[in-house]
Amino acid sequence: MKTAKKLGLAVAVATTMGLSSAAMAEEVNIGFSGPLSGGAALYGENVLSGLRMAAEEINANGGFDIDGENHTINIVALDDQYSPAQAATNAKRLVQESDVPAIFIPHSGGIFALMDFNVEDDFLVMAYTSVPTITEQGNPLTVRIPPTFDGYVKAFTDYAIENWGTKLAMGGATHEYAKIWASMIEKAWTAKGGEVVAKNPMDYNKSADFFTGVSRLVASEPDVMFVGGASEPTGLVMQQARQLGYEGAFIMMDQAKISEAANVVGGLEPLEDTVGVMPLSVYETDAAQNFIKRYEEKYGKAPGSEAAFNYLALHGLVEAMDEAESTDPTVVRAALSDAIANLKASKNPYEVIGVDEKGGFITSPTMAVVKDGEIVEKEF
Repeated sequence: MKTAKKLGLAVAVATTMGLSSAAMAEEVNIGFSGPLSGGAALYGENVLSGLRMAAEEINANGGFDIDGENHTINIVALDDQYSPAQAATNAKRLVQESDVPAIFIPHSGGIFALMDFNVEDDFLVMAYTSVPTITEQGNPLTVRIPPTFDGYVKAFTDYAIENWGTKLAMGGATHEYAKIWASMIEKAWTAKGGEVVAKNPMDYNKSADFFTGVSRLVASEPDVMFVGGASEPTGLVMQQARQLGYEGAFIMMDQAKISEAANVVGGLEPLEDTVGVMPLSVYETDAAQNFIKRYEEKYGKAPGSEAAFNYLALHGLVEAMDEAESTDPTVVRAALSDAIANLKASKNPYEVIGVDEKGGFITSPTMAVVKDGEIVEKEF
């Protein structure tokens, strides 16, 4: 059985509670590798906040049992600055030094890098990405947390062409996930009869001044501009497009969130006529609203999907360990679907109903449009 050892590493982010029953419990380390510095740092911190919140709740409630022994969760987080190579190095370190049975990672380049050796090294990849090919690889120890984006591509394209026009300028990010998104939306756009009038991908992770790249897109006089990476730089790209006189619409890649981009640009007005995924804040279910309230009380801000999905994923992972009475990755993976399905509503803000045979969480994608200064849900 894989049981973690305590770490004294300065780089580790430990999430433990000093309650009486938990204090004597044995820790199970869970790994995280993601951007905690650079332009995507806010994105990485949002993912990590959901994991920390779940871990603190689990530990505060007395942890969980394996073979009659009490265990708690310890999150060990390493910064990879969105680099696949660094993510792979971090994963090796997490396995060798922290004996982790699972690593959460929120970018496709890093996920693909870890999938090259995770079965051999015996750890679960908890993949926060909507790239469809992640679960098409047949990797038995990889779990995809959010819904795939292929549905978004078609829905966003159809809505944009039908409502805003046929000329598209493409200004997405340069990381692997954004490249895949851009390739798919270009195909969908032209198949629908649209025209791509400009392409200028930009490094959202390193730059805050996008005027040069954005000006090239604006000069092509598009009806719609495709943008997207992490929410903060995406908001800056959109803001700078407006400052350069762009009055058209935006398609926002699902990694970026409308509500978070609005925080960057000072409200929804600059994001008028933007189509993207529906923010968690718009969900009216009891499960979502309950999570939002608790998250806001803890962090002083509204949660995004990164926090919510990874929060429920860690609760599901620990429930699977509890039910399987093991931290063995293969055994835990086999128990994960039932564990997710049996989660209490308060632990499942997106109401995920299980894990499909390929390793993807089963949930419904959503679409929203900014119209007249409000975020409006649209039929998907």
